[in-house]
Amino acid sequence: MSGIRILIVEDDPFIAMDIESAVSEELGDNAELIVVESVSQARRAADQQLDCALLDIDVVGGKTFGVAASLRARGTPLVFVSGSAPSEVPPELRDVRFVRKPFSADELGRFVSKVVNKG
Repeated sequence: MSGIRILIVEDDPFIAMDIESAVSEELGDNAELIVVESVSQARRAADQQLDCALLDIDVVGGKTFGVAASLRARGTPLVFVSGSAPSEVPPELRDVRFVRKPFSADELGRFVSKVVNKG
């Protein structure tokens, strides 16, 4: 499982660390975690080859819906990890998995493991 690249978009450093920890616990040192805190950083990171993405909705610079649409168009598995209400997600993105904060580290770990292992 080498070469796995995972984008984490989260502007709260403590929550970002919790997400990193959940992913690392599941995948060990086999993944490169790209952690950013703003929409502009997320746009740049989304241009890279990624195996999956975990996106907070409200981050520095706005909402991540444009980033999510771009990732989805490229076939990158993603999940919203947010304290926002699922109803805030635009209709065209409502089929994206939504994990409400506070999240279960096990749930995030299972999601990442499933999508990077393609099963």
